[in-house]
Amino acid sequence: MRKIINLNENWLFIQKDVGLPNVMPTDWQTVNLPHTWNAVDGHDGNGSYDRGNYWYAKTFKTPTQAFGGSKVFVEVLAAGQQATVYVNGTKVTYHEGGYSIFRADVTDLCKEDEENLLVIACSNEYKDSVYPQSADFTFYGGLYRGVNIICTTEAHFDLEYYGGPGIKVMPYPCDGGANFEIESFVKDADENFTVLYSILDADGKEVASACRPADSTKVSVFVSDTTNWDIDNPYLYTVTAKLQRRNETFDEVTVKTGVRSFSCDPSKGFIINGVETPLRGVSRHQDQLYKGNALTREDHYEDARIIKDLGANTIRLAHYQHSQDFYEACDELGFIVWAEIPFISVFNKNPDAHQNCISQLKELIIQNYNHPSICFWGISNEILIGGISEKLVENHKELNALAKKLDPSRLTTIAHVSMTPVDSPMHEITDVISYNHYFGWYGGKMEDNGPWMDMFHEKHPDLCLGLSEYGCEGIITYHGPNPACKDYSEEYQALYHEHMAKVLNDRPWIWSSHVWNMFDFGCAARDEGGVKGRNNKGLVTMDRKTKKDSYFIYKAYWNAEPMVHVCGSRYAQRAGETTQIRVYSNHPSVALYLNDELVQELSADKVFVFNVALKDGFNTVLAVAGDVKDSITLEKVEKEPSIYVLPEVNERAEGVKNWFEAVGDMDLKAPMEFPEGMYSIKDTMEEISHNKDAFAIVQKAVKLATNFNIAPGEGMWDMMKRMNMENMQKMAGSLVPEGFIESLNAQLIKIKK
Repeated sequence: MRKIINLNENWLFIQKDVGLPNVMPTDWQTVNLPHTWNAVDGHDGNGSYDRGNYWYAKTFKTPTQAFGGSKVFVEVLAAGQQATVYVNGTKVTYHEGGYSIFRADVTDLCKEDEENLLVIACSNEYKDSVYPQSADFTFYGGLYRGVNIICTTEAHFDLEYYGGPGIKVMPYPCDGGANFEIESFVKDADENFTVLYSILDADGKEVASACRPADSTKVSVFVSDTTNWDIDNPYLYTVTAKLQRRNETFDEVTVKTGVRSFSCDPSKGFIINGVETPLRGVSRHQDQLYKGNALTREDHYEDARIIKDLGANTIRLAHYQHSQDFYEACDELGFIVWAEIPFISVFNKNPDAHQNCISQLKELIIQNYNHPSICFWGISNEILIGGISEKLVENHKELNALAKKLDPSRLTTIAHVSMTPVDSPMHEITDVISYNHYFGWYGGKMEDNGPWMDMFHEKHPDLCLGLSEYGCEGIITYHGPNPACKDYSEEYQALYHEHMAKVLNDRPWIWSSHVWNMFDFGCAARDEGGVKGRNNKGLVTMDRKTKKDSYFIYKAYWNAEPMVHVCGSRYAQRAGETTQIRVYSNHPSVALYLNDELVQELSADKVFVFNVALKDGFNTVLAVAGDVKDSITLEKVEKEPSIYVLPEVNERAEGVKNWFEAVGDMDLKAPMEFPEGMYSIKDTMEEISHNKDAFAIVQKAVKLATNFNIAPGEGMWDMMKRMNMENMQKMAGSLVPEGFIESLNAQLIKIKK
């Protein structure tokens, strides 16, 4: 029988490239898995993080005689981003891609009943044949999900085919029940072997079984009166496959699955088990504060429970394959999952890079085929940042065809960058599409979101449209009575999401929407809003300790459990004769009390706005909605603390003013000119960076327009270098004043290439 030996304890690790050790080291650091060397510097705000090739070592024994086994495999649950495995000094395998399971047969290299030396070199260094190339998140390095030794008999369920479990199960609903389409993959078995399948219901009762010869394992098993897997009732069946010879079981694998049907309709949105159910939820990255991506099973389940408490029914797992622990949590809690590969932001024309995309897509689908929560395979994210080409379109078509071949039961999707044209040829590739729009943060106004969706829907009534990313930064230090875009205040983030929650609630034909992001996450290259090293668009802080006010507007919309939330608890010191109190609730009316006296009772839909006059000193604000209540304490002060306002907000306004003063009397509405041999806004940042004077102008303009610092080889340069200022203007939208881009071009065309 199969035996799994967990190797997560007491590894030796060294954070420098020392080369392959011949014996077990004695002077390395002792660590336990999961482990990443970027647990701190991946998001501590120092501006960079350690990207190197570092070494792990551990000894293990393979007492195969003790349990009749004769095959030994090393199983690595993930290694960021490339890894080479050695056993007793011999290279076993090399794997590219930092987010998937891989295994290797090490039987012939192991010494039975003796210590074997296992060494794994991990690298999160840049490699042009491995995705992601560049992105807005930290590429943590290390053995961050764990390592096992798997011992089996000579005949066994396949462990080497793209890291898969060796069995595929897909139940299809039909009249009176469901057909369970099952296939297992057996290695090295002769005609004496058979495979016995058993299907158990959620109570552990066997409801069906089947037996197949080991060389022809595919079968359809009918189960009567099945219970559907659904968002509100995630009912799971257990399917076990036993590889048997005569009266002995040699190997066994078990998976959980669910019976469900689903589809998308351009005018009805997402439909599960025949019921129209708009998908409304969040995106999620796999890191936590000062843990990086080295999360435990409990960490993953904690994240899932927080999202469930929000009331979300879908999760987009950005931007790579996540842990089996999290997919299992989604199966058990009832989320519809969008799972994707890290084909993101930067398209590399290197054919090897495309092969890496293919490999990662195969691993994603083969390893996760059995999860009922997964309904969508994502093939890329914001890949048109660097422009479009025939090759890029061709590669997407190939990836989509591969996904459909490997798994015709699920739908394919794509996340478009906001500037992707409405009539792009990319829209015809996948089954459904989505856009990443940040109107009201990176460009335009929040009020632009609804009209844009309506316009697209009217122009393409045959396309299923989703909103794969939307959001804005919210930093719980910053507050004020007049929240505005780019002030990074908790209040503006809450206002933004108030608007977006209603926009989406009014448009059930949007097949899915995913807030960017559920949790703040690590991005070592970022320096924005006074917080370095992180993306702060989360509804919850990176340490999971604080739910921002924006979290509760979605809870009011999505969670049927009675709730009320008084916003502004961290805006604790307030000046002025009156102050605004915003309350979120899913109850039709809310009563507000100030210092135990009723102020007003309002009827509204989700958002209740009160204006109150605080007394000097401390005040208690209490909101009551039906049987639930919430309160905060506020202090009336003469002047609000300066820390409430990000200094950069005022500096940015002054910077735009100074920009125009530097321009002088130039006609800012003059026609744009692009003389040959001179720089202009049509040149990419990479092209402009070759000239010191031209690039200095662009650096200043980018900082003013988007609040990003750019420099060759630093931060998110690889992601942004192919952009030009025309595209940057589209991102910034109304955040840059009239004449800004014209004045920039006028300065650039004075400089020769």
